[in-house]
Amino acid sequence: MSNTIFTKIINREIPADIVYEDDRALAFKDINPQAPTHILVIPKKPIPQIAAAEEADQDLLGYLLLIVKQVATEAGLDSGYRVVINNGPDAGQTVDHLHLHIIGGRSLQWPPG
Repeated sequence: MSNTIFTKIINREIPADIVYEDDRALAFKDINPQAPTHILVIPKKPIPQIAAAEEADQDLLGYLLLIVKQVATEAGLDSGYRVVINNGPDAGQTVDHLHLHIIGGRSLQWPPG
């Protein structure tokens, strides 16, 4: 996998507004928020997209959802939030590093787009 902008954030080569970090995951505020709260949760393991995840990644993928829950709670999203994973360019994925969007802080519409 190439050295993406998210890899550079993990390695502290570029700054980010980090709201959570441990040895497996990192969460930071999106620089182009689509809602009042828009946070990205990424694995530190380089997985380009959800379609590239393997059976060995099962525990990590579940762990990321638990981090989403924790970060959303800490962000005060008690009335609800959306979790989005874009897979590939047709879905709007612009960085080839798996990332989960936490979007909230306002009423969200369905379908999303």
